[in-house]
Amino acid sequence: MRAAGASGAAGLTGIDFTRDSSEVGRRLIGMTLLVGGVGGVIVETEAYDREDPASHSFSGPTPRNAVMFGPPGRAYIYLSYGIYWCLNFVCREAGHGAGVLIRALEPTTGISLMIKRRRQADPRLLCAGPGRLGQALAITRKLNGKCLDVPPFSLTAGSVRRRVVCGPRIGISKAVDRPWRFGLAGSPYVSRPFR
Repeated sequence: MRAAGASGAAGLTGIDFTRDSSEVGRRLIGMTLLVGGVGGVIVETEAYDREDPASHSFSGPTPRNAVMFGPPGRAYIYLSYGIYWCLNFVCREAGHGAGVLIRALEPTTGISLMIKRRRQADPRLLCAGPGRLGQALAITRKLNGKCLDVPPFSLTAGSVRRRVVCGPRIGISKAVDRPWRFGLAGSPYVSRPFR
C-alpha cells in the first residue's frame, strides 16, 4: 500500500493509492480490512474525484474535507446525516482531492463485537452500508487522517480472485450516471444489489 509518508513503493496489498479513485475502488474489492482487529472482506466501494460534482472535494479544500486532499493512503472520515461516521480511503497525489468510500464488508473477524456494537444479529446487515459499517468497526473522527498501513488499520490482499461488478453510485443527486460503484459479484453483503 502506498501511504502518506511512505517511500512510494506499493506494499504487500498491491494497491497504489496515488492512482485514480475508480481504479482503487475496483481493486479494493476482495481485500480484507480490519480496524482494531475487527472487520472483513470489502465487497462494495464507491469512487469520488475532485472533478466529480458529487464529491466532497468538488468545491475545494475546507476544514471538513482537508484530509481528502492528501497525502494518499489515509483515512478520510466524515459524519453522514449528523449520525453515522463513514470511512473513505484517500487517493491520487497530494492536493488533488479524491477518495473511495468503503460501502460494505462481508464480516469475518470480530463478528460478536460487531453484533454488540450494532445490536444486530444478522451478519448480512452488520456492515451493509457505510453507516452500518462505521458503527460495526467503531469508526470515529479520531481516525481521520490516520495512515492505512499502520494500526488500527490492516488492509491485506484476498487469496481468491474475485469478479467485480460496477454500477451507478447510491444516495447522490449529482453525477448519478457515473458507474463508480464497485462490488463483489453475487455477494449477499452489499448494501444494495447490482443490476
